[in-house]
Amino acid sequence: MSKQETVKIVEVGPRDGLQNETGIITTADKAKLIYALVSSGITNIEITSFVSPKWIPQLADGLELAQILNLPNFVTTTALVPNLKGYESAKLAHLPEISLFMSATQSHSKKNINKSIEEALILIKELTQIAQADQKFIRCYISCAFFCPYEGYVDFANVIKLIIKLVEMGIDEISIGDTIGYATPKNVKDLLKPLGTMLDTKKIAMHFHDTYGMALSNVYASLEENIRIFDSSIGGMGGCPYAPGASGNLASEDLVYLLHGLGFNTGINIDKLVEAGSLAQTIIKKKLPSKYLQASLAKCLNVQEIK
Repeated sequence: MSKQETVKIVEVGPRDGLQNETGIITTADKAKLIYALVSSGITNIEITSFVSPKWIPQLADGLELAQILNLPNFVTTTALVPNLKGYESAKLAHLPEISLFMSATQSHSKKNINKSIEEALILIKELTQIAQADQKFIRCYISCAFFCPYEGYVDFANVIKLIIKLVEMGIDEISIGDTIGYATPKNVKDLLKPLGTMLDTKKIAMHFHDTYGMALSNVYASLEENIRIFDSSIGGMGGCPYAPGASGNLASEDLVYLLHGLGFNTGINIDKLVEAGSLAQTIIKKKLPSKYLQASLAKCLNVQEIK
């Protein structure tokens, strides 16, 4: 791992982070959070999902949110697109990028999108062809790539086959998800080592949850396997509503602290990121699990008390 390499961070807090919140967050507050994230230097943000409000009411304002945002040109916004109707919303929102998704196991696929893996691949291919014609950047999530809440251990050979199929379809970036946060660095290396011999790892992102406290260790293992793209969520918000036990995502603050400590460049001001995390706590009215966020806020309180 050489010094001053750049690592791309995809901030998923406004979508993956908020989707589990039961209290409806206003569109204005979501926009405020996104602007705070941009102020910290984050340039890749998943802002919402164009799923049916019936399934995720929290994101019912996705199109409205996308249309009111006025962000600098260097900021890339994306949204989760589940189907053709969702893609039409992404087009109306003029998003330069879309995020597709599927599961590595049949059980989670059925629970999450009510489709088999084979059916999901057919839909992804259709959406990819349409998005390519519109010259959009396409990323795709693979959920439960390590362990499944319904099936347990996942066969990595099958995951690699899925990744290869997605690459062959023309997907630009594939995010491999440890949806229930059960993977260890050994699991990460067992998947990434053979994968790295088959394709360019520049197309691969990692999406870790910190359910068992392994997220940062898994990031380190991924860095050793030449992965340079990571998804994270401000404050560690989020989880998958269709994966029991899937608690918060890897916290953006903790990820940036690790990367900067290792000498990587992210383009992010961590103090500004803490301000965004503090704002996120205020908006959702609860304490967030990010270790760096909480330590920084506590330090600020102590300094004020000493004065």
